[in-house]
Amino acid sequence: MALEELFPGRDLTPFRTQMQGLMREAGLPYGERTHTYNSRLAQELAKWAESKLDDEALDGLHRKLYEAYFVSGSNIGDAEVLANIAAEAGLDASEALSVLQNRSYQKQVDEDWQLAVQSGITGVPTFTAQGLAVVGCQPYEILEKFVLHLQAQDNKG
Repeated sequence: MALEELFPGRDLTPFRTQMQGLMREAGLPYGERTHTYNSRLAQELAKWAESKLDDEALDGLHRKLYEAYFVSGSNIGDAEVLANIAAEAGLDASEALSVLQNRSYQKQVDEDWQLAVQSGITGVPTFTAQGLAVVGCQPYEILEKFVLHLQAQDNKG
């Protein structure tokens, strides 16, 4: 769905500027997104990849998925796009396509979603500790305050 369709009549320039600033601050590339895509199949791909890749390679896949969505504006809801990304990460593209078409990891991702709902997680990323949470892409200063608060709580206990 086009972002203009998702947010009719709203000027998206301030949002884009803010996101570009946050991503630049985090050292992450960020493109000029015009659409939003359902990430469900990408989540299923990543869940499958957990059984195939070591942590470093899995991080590489996650980075490629991030770049496809947030930098290139690729449709990560398309199984063939995802199979190509999987191949770039060193996975077998035909196996990835089969996993996605058969929805082989749908149940596992459903279970992950259920755990998130039970835990009160409403967005990504979410950082949780000691019953507290910081939701969404936040500036470094907010995360630092969160950690300092947690440390102060530990020192009281």
